[in-house]
Amino acid sequence: MLRPRKPAESKLPPRLLRWHRAHGRHDLPWQHPPAPYRVWVSEIMLQQTQVATVMDYYRRFIARFPNVRALANAPLDDVLHLWSGLGYYARARNLHLTARLIRDKYHGRIPRAFEEIAALPGIGRSTAGAILALARGQRHAILDGNVKRVLTRYHAIKGWPGNKKIENKLWALAERHTPRAEVAAYTQAIMDLGAMLCTRTRPRCGECPLASGCRAHALGSETAFPAPRPLKMKPVRRTRMLLITCGSHVLLELRPPSGVWGGLWSLPEIPTSADANDWCRRELGAAPYAQQCWPALRHTFSHFHLDIEPLQLEIAAHMRIGDNARRRWVALANEPALGFAAPVKKLLQQLRLGTAEKTADTSFPLSPLGERARVREGQNPRFAKVRRAAE
Repeated sequence: MLRPRKPAESKLPPRLLRWHRAHGRHDLPWQHPPAPYRVWVSEIMLQQTQVATVMDYYRRFIARFPNVRALANAPLDDVLHLWSGLGYYARARNLHLTARLIRDKYHGRIPRAFEEIAALPGIGRSTAGAILALARGQRHAILDGNVKRVLTRYHAIKGWPGNKKIENKLWALAERHTPRAEVAAYTQAIMDLGAMLCTRTRPRCGECPLASGCRAHALGSETAFPAPRPLKMKPVRRTRMLLITCGSHVLLELRPPSGVWGGLWSLPEIPTSADANDWCRRELGAAPYAQQCWPALRHTFSHFHLDIEPLQLEIAAHMRIGDNARRRWVALANEPALGFAAPVKKLLQQLRLGTAEKTADTSFPLSPLGERARVREGQNPRFAKVRRAAE
């Protein structure tokens, strides 16, 4: 009787592990120690964000929230403040929510079962696999952006990896190549290979341990894989942000808990067709005595452009309303420990500095605060330099 043939052992792990021992990244802050909580925080931060960007944010975050309970017990404002500038703020909200679930349901311990951890907010199949592989040595495949690129090139898989059929094929390959031993080292190795050698635009194939078996390399068309996302024009949305000042204070408004910049503090917004004076009279019970129109700017999200028209308005001190749950006045002298989206933070910085010096490294050139100007209907100042930023 013929016995069923065992599937051939993958040639990837031995080659990857040898390369990683000599050239991989072994000094990342979440690797010492690779505790489940530390790995979890790092994996959430690394979603859509490169290691170099994450490093400082991670160190500050862990110093303030060293364990699940510290994170769970903290106010969301504190979490979002330390996340400010990292983008994709739903990650921070889900991280905080998940910490509370782990505290209440799992007694502060990250679950060991794949199904339980994958079901938590913000943790899908790949992130759950990475946490359990890196922190507990469990055998689970991962499929982040770096791994997709490595596997797509190694097997010369045509099509956009975001297509469900292509994604399923990549998952099957990821499962096939994941070894049963040294899982943590292999998981880190394949991520490092994608980040360090098998990069998106300039792959260093001459140094790659997988080059001899890579089909894209054999075809001489490494950068043709993976196929890009099908081109789609991003819609443009427009808004007017109000920098309402009263003496040395500026008015902030808490955004709804979900949606764009959910849970962050921001500047009041109105449609570009709305009258700011009417809004101030209706919402604040006071009309501004001075206005200043600043140059418009564009903030790019993953799925649309947001054109922002900043407008500074000043109201008299005796007309200032008090703080409440969704609005508060903050002193301009010091940056409050609140979460702000990148363009809001930049606008507040410029307001604080009171200068419009147009330096080469700023995307937000603003008018001097000493200059007063009336906003004319239909005014369309030229846009500042476009800067891509995350939601």
